[in-house]
Amino acid sequence: MPEYTLRIRRYDPQSGEAAYWDEHKVDLGASNSVLDAILKVRDEVDGSVGIRCSCQQAICGSCGVRMNGKPGLACNTHLDEAAARMHATGWNPAQGGEGGGGDVIEVEPMGNMPVIRDLIVDMDAVHWKKIQRVTPYLINKEPVPEREYIVPHENMVDVTQTMACIQCGACVSDCLSMEIDPLFVGPAALAKAYRFVGDPRDAEHYERLKDLSEDEHGLYDCTHCFNCIDACPKDVAPMSQIMRLRRKAGSDHEIEDRNNGYRHEHAFVKNVRRNGLLHESDLLSDSYGGKFHPRAAPELLSSLPTAATALARGKMSLGKVLLHQHKASKEVKKLFDVIDGQTERVELNLWVVGYEDEPDESPGEQSPPNVAEAEASTAPQDKSPTFPAPGVQAQSSSSESEKP
Repeated sequence: MPEYTLRIRRYDPQSGEAAYWDEHKVDLGASNSVLDAILKVRDEVDGSVGIRCSCQQAICGSCGVRMNGKPGLACNTHLDEAAARMHATGWNPAQGGEGGGGDVIEVEPMGNMPVIRDLIVDMDAVHWKKIQRVTPYLINKEPVPEREYIVPHENMVDVTQTMACIQCGACVSDCLSMEIDPLFVGPAALAKAYRFVGDPRDAEHYERLKDLSEDEHGLYDCTHCFNCIDACPKDVAPMSQIMRLRRKAGSDHEIEDRNNGYRHEHAFVKNVRRNGLLHESDLLSDSYGGKFHPRAAPELLSSLPTAATALARGKMSLGKVLLHQHKASKEVKKLFDVIDGQTERVELNLWVVGYEDEPDESPGEQSPPNVAEAEASTAPQDKSPTFPAPGVQAQSSSSESEKP
């Protein structure tokens, strides 16, 4: 069997000593998990190693750690997979290396949360506190039906992805926004918020969206780094859920928040519609109503030192700032016209793909170029809706006889 060098980040607050690396050699199969290696060290070498784990089936989310720089579930990460990260990404272990005997796997506690001991972090102090922030339960509508609520099939599919979250905290561990702003509500909590915003049984969609929009650490604090999507072991794609919250808040409810998130996002659309490409020098003023809007004046004045520095260093020129060198082409304008002409935005969960029991596509048969429009027009009325690739809005319909 291959030999792996397992380096565990150890920390005992009661000892008064700083954190250190504890290195062990383990002989296990490549398909054994990182958790298997940690438990082997704890059982056979040092029983004081602290690790939180339970099901060992990637269901409970307890064993979240960082392995060679990437967060994930120790029980669901094979040793060869974790070791390969060192070679594929150029991860440089703090000490040791391949010369220390076999591939090196560094295991650390998750980030953005205080460490209790060794690999155990205080999830109550950060993760669960933020989950409670978004009111993580359904507020039923009145009057309460005599029997059960009847929920359309599309709505249940819509929240399936967020319901898959096992609360492991991997997305929280790798969130760059939380590193800069620890008060940021965070990807896990905002994904949880969409679970109820997307549920038609909830009575306070607007109130939830208004609350998270007005919070300066809320849904507009996300910087689109995609780390949470890469970290999630259950494909919940928290950042995608945050973007969907924004679309519902801005497009469906037109909530103009005090953080200027609504106007800033609409400024991008206005800017590209006019120029074809993003003209960044106009973006700040467009976000506050235009160059001559009273709301824009203080923002433009505060940006003068930054603009002066950029001009002095040749990062920008007055010609490019004052003149629009680009103009939107007919093709770009047509795209905007098509989008604006839609009477309804049907945005379903794109996690589920295809029809149940659908036969495979015959050889040589190719999908139409516009997948969303073709599937919308040809979808049978007695089957579940079809979903295109992630990032595409799908128009779909389902039979009234379908029940959740």
